[in-house]
Amino acid sequence: MQLTGIQFIQDAVSMVRDAEGKTAEHVRILTEWKGETASFRIVNEGNHAVSIKEIVLFKGAWPYTGSTKFYGEGYSMLSQYGGTIGEPKMIGKFDDRKHYKLPATEGFFTAYNFVLLSPEPARHLLMGFTSCHCYTGEIRLADGHFEVVLDGEQLVLEAGQSWDLETFAIIEGSDREALLEQYAAQLETNHPRLETSGIPNGWCSWYCFGPEVTEQDIFNNLRAIGEQVPQLKYIQIDDGYQAYMGDWLTPGKSFSDMEKLCKQIKAEGFEPAIWVAPFIAQEESAVFKEHPDWFIQDDEGKPLASNRISFGGWRQGPWYMLDGTHPEARDYLRHVFRTMRQEWGCHYFKLDANMWGALPGGRRYIAEATKVEAYRMGMEAVLEGAGQDSFLLGCNAPMWPSLGTVHGMRVTGDIARKWPVFALLAAEGFSRNWQHNRLWINDPDCIVLENRNIKLIDPDGTVRRGLSSITPDEFMFHAAYIVASGGMVLSGDDMANMTERNLDMVKKALTTRNIAARFDDDSFRVGRVYEPDRQLLCLFNWEETPATLSITLDKSGDVEDFWTGEPLGRFEGQLTLTDMPGHSARVLVLNPSSAAN
Repeated sequence: MQLTGIQFIQDAVSMVRDAEGKTAEHVRILTEWKGETASFRIVNEGNHAVSIKEIVLFKGAWPYTGSTKFYGEGYSMLSQYGGTIGEPKMIGKFDDRKHYKLPATEGFFTAYNFVLLSPEPARHLLMGFTSCHCYTGEIRLADGHFEVVLDGEQLVLEAGQSWDLETFAIIEGSDREALLEQYAAQLETNHPRLETSGIPNGWCSWYCFGPEVTEQDIFNNLRAIGEQVPQLKYIQIDDGYQAYMGDWLTPGKSFSDMEKLCKQIKAEGFEPAIWVAPFIAQEESAVFKEHPDWFIQDDEGKPLASNRISFGGWRQGPWYMLDGTHPEARDYLRHVFRTMRQEWGCHYFKLDANMWGALPGGRRYIAEATKVEAYRMGMEAVLEGAGQDSFLLGCNAPMWPSLGTVHGMRVTGDIARKWPVFALLAAEGFSRNWQHNRLWINDPDCIVLENRNIKLIDPDGTVRRGLSSITPDEFMFHAAYIVASGGMVLSGDDMANMTERNLDMVKKALTTRNIAARFDDDSFRVGRVYEPDRQLLCLFNWEETPATLSITLDKSGDVEDFWTGEPLGRFEGQLTLTDMPGHSARVLVLNPSSAAN
């Protein structure tokens, strides 16, 4: 029985499409509602096996037109969507279809696993899968009609066989933040967060040295951090230390002994952190040359290069994709992470390029495994090797398939010292603020405050070099974004050459309680961080021209500037900032007075 009160869901039809896209007449979908949440099972009641293309849980008409605003998740961490149903737009730079070459359905715009529709400012409808154990969920949007689908991946459902599917919720409300909180609670029930002792803060080598990082660069920054900002506990050695992609235990020419380096970091009172891309290898790597059978295969039984089905990789590609269902490949992952944990002393791992462990296409060792199952099997091996007390940070990862497999998640693309990128990351990160400390710990990417002449390579292979014209106000906007994200604080600057002012800003950013801001609406102009004994008021002017922003105070008290401590007076009712410069932000501290409570 359908218990939801939403009429268009009650009127929707369901069906299973076979390999040719036709309705599989003898395959039934059994649906059970509990409040706003549904669970599903499909049963093959016929006499013949059926290859399942997709499972259409709901299909029908709905009251939402092309002008309806929406937010939708991508399959990938790098993919997010907004705009309207009629004119969907990418929030980030990378599209699931154009970049990763995931299939599209004609006549619809497809989001993955979760959408939030907002036909009016105070009227929202949330539709989302509340589990992702095996199947990829798609929510297909169009003017006046929709589909909610699970990808069957052409897997075979034998006669008399049944599959349990993912669960799904649909909820309405006027409070955007309350809906997201309610939805997050359901996700966490099905995918409990991995426990961690705290939120790690530290320094990352990538944004000052890129893949050309050297052992000496690490030592120089280790010394500078020890003298200037010892609160940056984790020293994250990013891409560039390894000989080849895939040979994570073999150092490249700029490093001599990774075990010795990591132990030196620990001897200095800090913690080593290491970058690993567990699901990829380049053709020149020893692991690929010696064990080609560990990788996803093509139809001829040869390793499948990722550029034949998707993006080939941002450097040293095309990459080959480790098969998470292969028992020896999983043993290799356990060995790599166990060695780093037990011998090197690392218990923080930045896992990158995880998408390549969850792409569709090719043949796996366990043929009947879905791409989600294959990825989660590989991630289980990573966690077993790293140990339960380690910290796993997902990056460039499939979003919902990663639930319950990582402690932290990068929620944006890569930072760059350019204003459009500062604004882009804030839009990406704030759209996912609701996930922080609920699904995982959010990583908003590094705080960068120094404008350096550097070389970086984007995920699409674009090389960037040189200084940009970022203004002091734009750097303050970026720093305010890091604070309002509530997430990890990782410095991305060369700490050996940092100004005192910027060092002080990093130290100040480390004083928050790591609580994400709640914004008044999806313009992300006015937000509040509710700490136990104070509030942080976060105001963002995204425009090029000056603006006046006001925030309604739910408590009266003394207000000061977060960065400088400058007192601004006592306020009650409302606080207004006039003529905020373009591309600027303010973080203010509201200390509620005892008389006001």
